[in-house]
Amino acid sequence: MFTLAVRSGKLLTRPHIELLPEHNARQGFFEPEQLQAVLRHLPEDVRPVVEFAALTGWRVTSEVLTREWRHVDFQSGEVRLDRYESKNKEPRVFVMTRELRALLEKQHAEHERLKKKNQVCPSVFFRMVALGRKGPLRPRPIKTISKAFKTACRKAGCPGRILHDLRRTAVRRFVRSGIPERVAMQLTGHKTRSVFERYNIVSDGDLREAARKLDAATG
Repeated sequence: MFTLAVRSGKLLTRPHIELLPEHNARQGFFEPEQLQAVLRHLPEDVRPVVEFAALTGWRVTSEVLTREWRHVDFQSGEVRLDRYESKNKEPRVFVMTRELRALLEKQHAEHERLKKKNQVCPSVFFRMVALGRKGPLRPRPIKTISKAFKTACRKAGCPGRILHDLRRTAVRRFVRSGIPERVAMQLTGHKTRSVFERYNIVSDGDLREAARKLDAATG
């Protein structure tokens, strides 16, 4: 309100208002064995979505489920995000790892199989949906996986986890793999270090690993 008043010329200055510290930052992430347990409880057509999100750190609803084959370049080994699609309005490229390429090649093989039957779906992630009551199955883009993900987390013994925890999981893996922070931020689309650091969560396992490294260093 004060800022708007200054802009409109009604006030010359605005008072300093100290913001209260925030304590609502989410802290969820998946350890590797937890993620594998969740994947086992997911429907087969949803599993690749979660795998892609965990590998890239991209946002599920706006950046993963919206991928179409025009965004995937197997020759250059890249998956692209257009400028207008990203939250920070900057284009993004993720160079395929072996795991990511294998995932996308499997999806593409199914895409090509359906294409030969004149069942074309431009989306990388799709499910087979019946047209009408007991009608023939046709590929349709997956719009949401929230319900299936929530159920899988509960069955895997990880209740309360959310899709955005996959983003934090990827950030932790990037940092612990030795990827420079600035490169990791480029991969995930984080513009500020402060936000990126909130995703780089330290776990009890990290602390124990640090102790093991210190023991090894001191002989």
